[in-house]
Amino acid sequence: MGTVTILNTTTRNPITLIGERAGVCWGADTSDLAANYRRGWDCITSGHGRTLEFVNVEMVLDGYSARVIREWYTHIGGAPTRLQASTRYIDYGVFEYVVPPSIAENEYCKGLYNIAMGAISGTIKVLEGEGIPREDAALLLPLGMTTRVVDKRNLRNLVDMSRQRMCQRAFWEFRQLFDDISGALSRYSDEWEMVTDHLFMPKCEALGKCPEKNGCGKYPKEG
Repeated sequence: MGTVTILNTTTRNPITLIGERAGVCWGADTSDLAANYRRGWDCITSGHGRTLEFVNVEMVLDGYSARVIREWYTHIGGAPTRLQASTRYIDYGVFEYVVPPSIAENEYCKGLYNIAMGAISGTIKVLEGEGIPREDAALLLPLGMTTRVVDKRNLRNLVDMSRQRMCQRAFWEFRQLFDDISGALSRYSDEWEMVTDHLFMPKCEALGKCPEKNGCGKYPKEG
């Protein structure tokens, strides 16, 4: 599976930063780091979601499928931005790709899958050898190819994303991607470990019930 790299421009101590920003508006002494932390955690537990938007998260997502990155782009709240590996300039004559667990567990299907990917790769090389522009040959690339993204967003956006993508009914690769992000952030600092442990969860855990029409059965249905 892919890897998540947290860039050093990411807020190191998100809870303290939240408390410092809120303290400015409350007329508090923001030079006291311990008080900032307590104030920040109070903002979080009180549901003051706007304060979470001050926490910056910048990361590199590498080795995930183009398909899951397309879904990643649907979470546009909080003015995130991103850059993705170019299909105009990178040589994709040989490309890495994701093999779904359901296919990897079946040797026959895995063989067919690998043959298809190999045929695409070989065709791209032939087309480019015939003078076809790389950007045109790249239209053959499948959604299963891996890609690389530089991503920027805030904590509030990630918390909202966790409600949808940690759900057992979410696309399996997105669940893995979000788990990887959560793990990378929790290792970034002690405050991030606190944040990921307490704020990242599927919506059923946040609500104490399942709002989905067809739930997984972990929580009782809403209503």
